Amino acid sequence: MSRRCELTGIGPMVGHSVSHSNVKTKRRFLPSLKTVKVASEALGQSFSLRISNAALRTLDFKGGLDPFIVKAKDEQLSTAAQRIKRQVKAKLAEQATAA
Repeated sequence: MSRRCELTGIGPMVGHSVSHSNVKTKRRFLPSLKTVKVASEALGQSFSLRISNAALRTLDFKGGLDPFIVKAKDEQLSTAAQRIKRQVKAKLAEQATAA
């Protein structure tokens, strides 16, 4: 399982640990990932995604999974998230034509 957020694509970064004597050693900065069940209002079901804490806060700010995932770029999303995006877009288009 890769250490990558399924919604934002955030992954590990590399940098240096710098000691008091200014000796630099390589290290990895890993993203803070959580496995979370996120509900889609349009589809009426919930999905289990591995997302970063920052993405979780962004979901709360944007108003849920549906508004966030519709505007997200496909390059950032995982294959599972892309599948969810296609389903949500199809459902929203279906509701728009019915109304």
